[in-house]
Amino acid sequence: MKKGLTLLLLVLTLILAACTNQQPSSQEEEPEETSEETAAEETAEAAEETSPEQTSQGSDAEIPAAVDQPLKIAAIMEFSTGTFASQYVSGLEAQVKKFGGEVQIYNANNDLSQMANHLQTAINQGVDGILIDHGRAEALNQGVEEALEKGIPVVTFDNDITADGVTAISQDDYSLAWGTLKQLAQDIDGEGNIVYVWAGGFTPLERRNVIYEAFLEHYPNIEEVARFGSVSNNTALDSQNQMEAVLKKYPEEGSIDAVFAPYDEFAKGVTRAIQQAGRDEIKVYGIDLSDEDLQIMQAENSPWVTTAATDPAEVAGVQVRFLYQKIAGEETPSIYALDPSVVNVSDLPDEPVTMADVGQHIEGWGSPNAARSPWMDALEAKNAQ
Repeated sequence: MKKGLTLLLLVLTLILAACTNQQPSSQEEEPEETSEETAAEETAEAAEETSPEQTSQGSDAEIPAAVDQPLKIAAIMEFSTGTFASQYVSGLEAQVKKFGGEVQIYNANNDLSQMANHLQTAINQGVDGILIDHGRAEALNQGVEEALEKGIPVVTFDNDITADGVTAISQDDYSLAWGTLKQLAQDIDGEGNIVYVWAGGFTPLERRNVIYEAFLEHYPNIEEVARFGSVSNNTALDSQNQMEAVLKKYPEEGSIDAVFAPYDEFAKGVTRAIQQAGRDEIKVYGIDLSDEDLQIMQAENSPWVTTAATDPAEVAGVQVRFLYQKIAGEETPSIYALDPSVVNVSDLPDEPVTMADVGQHIEGWGSPNAARSPWMDALEAKNAQ
């Protein structure tokens, strides 16, 4: 027990230290969130300390010439299946459109070699900027280095690329995992049998697994009785079939207390298996959130009771804004983690909720001001239809 507690505390200390260092240096040039009464005064004070092109705020700010034109952006995705991915894509397209640009989506269908080929295609086409979603450094580093050498900026999401000049954003996977697992432990009073759904080879899942392993050390009375998982073109269905096999192995009520499914496609599949088996005493704890996920969670007697998440559309928006900052010649951080939220069904109202409504019920949901320069309001206003 003491060993497990020490390990968990060490991991969490490292997480907190990393999060502290993951704030972009450019934020020092941005006004902090203030009340309406003091915003004007603080804006005036900040203007005295900034360069001429950053002295005006909002729609009056001068737009850098490099971004004041239709830019061509390439988004290289390892996969685009699932509702999280679809809402992420919508977020990319919406933010680029607001800036007057165009984004081409390249889907590698879980094939890293194809992902590398797509990256090379984007470089050869001379795009203005590249966004990378998932993938692995071993497959993409060479292409990323070539893009940077040719002056094409790169911003990544949820992968392990660490090339100089790249900004890497993430959902803070350590906090996501801990937020959900802490709720799971509280709900079963630190004791019981759980199932773990997981697949290696994906950076966010591997980061979440670090916390899960520390969690098991910290709670020795919580036992993992089954582990499975794979990511495919139909992850939810695969997870459902695999969970059905586990339920047949443990048919007695009370033999399984909870499932930790740190990806919403995992969570959807196991939830359906539990419902069809009539085993609603088993609770599901997931990661990620979408409109479809909310419908499943809010259904009557749904086993899926908790998830930790960020808004996928806003994740995409932050990624695009960092890319445009790079194109504009602004300083951007090497790493940036968005703050996740824990969403419990008990915190939501009885009526159906959509992603657009979550912020009304979950404090701290979303981060619309992240990576936002003063001129971005002006650029969006100029391109508004």
